[in-house]
Amino acid sequence: MVTTEQTQKLRGWFAGRLPDDLFEEVAEVTADREEITVVGRIPEPRLAEDASDAERKAAVQSRIQEFRERTRETRMAVAREAEHRFGRKVSWGVRCGAERALYTHVAAPVMTRLRQPERQVLDTLIAGGVARSRSDALAWCVRLVQRHTDDWLTELRDSLEQVQRVRAQGPDAEPEAGTEGGAEDGAEDGTGEAPETDKS
Repeated sequence: MVTTEQTQKLRGWFAGRLPDDLFEEVAEVTADREEITVVGRIPEPRLAEDASDAERKAAVQSRIQEFRERTRETRMAVAREAEHRFGRKVSWGVRCGAERALYTHVAAPVMTRLRQPERQVLDTLIAGGVARSRSDALAWCVRLVQRHTDDWLTELRDSLEQVQRVRAQGPDAEPEAGTEGGAEDGAEDGTGEAPETDKS
């Protein structure tokens, strides 16, 4: 698990490495074992006060796409450095007003074994048209748990960080491994294009 301190170091690295004029601010930096996701805030388009909701939405979507194309090379260069330094793929996203959009993100496969009652839950979701496959149904279940137990998951992560700190102080503890590691192949806007990457 990536600790709060490691996430703060990642956020600091990106804040220092990114050009000052790329984002208004680095809004989010999140990480797991496979991926670092960087979401920055970009300025909203200027519109007339009486602009309709449809006009505002179209302007924001256009601004997000324009930013993606204009900054691709800069973001690729930063991603290459980060992937070499931290051993994870880098994904990008933006916040523009109330809109949040991810340009790329890694869809990492997760293998699991389920007993019949658990498989039946997934098959029911498929039969009901909620999911297209068992893997899609499993992802749907994870998102549902995440949505309804966010406070509990946050408390659990905090507890795990405390356990890691206590272990690190033990007499046989080895120096804590940092967030750096070997390089991996990059994703789009990184160093290449991985087949598992969702280019939404």
